[in-house]
Amino acid sequence: MDQDVALGVTLTITQSDLPFLRTAARLGEFPVVYRVHRQQKGGGFGDQSKHPFSWGVLVYVDGQLARINSARGFGREWNDLARVERWLRAQGFRYWWTRNDLEPIGDLTGIDEEDEDLAPIPQGFYAP
Repeated sequence: MDQDVALGVTLTITQSDLPFLRTAARLGEFPVVYRVHRQQKGGGFGDQSKHPFSWGVLVYVDGQLARINSARGFGREWNDLARVERWLRAQGFRYWWTRNDLEPIGDLTGIDEEDEDLAPIPQGFYAP
């Protein structure tokens, strides 16, 4: 089943639609950054066997989920969350949800707590 269908995506918009939708108060406050199967095959990140996933963005328009597409009609894709964050902030968003339904969550048993790749969980957050 297509991932966008499973998530309930019913619309597509382009980046250039965002200012109008925000001015018309039709744009939801919280976009969703989600993991997608890569469609674009270009640049230094283009080896899909090594990098099969990228990040896409969904926004709420009139209460319906819409995927952000490029001007050419393909879904916008980013290869890392830091780039998505910069793009979202440039578009006027300050908060967003992130979901990753495609990659399994790893087992953290046996990992040294001082591993520099793992950020500590802030006080007050639940961690099973």
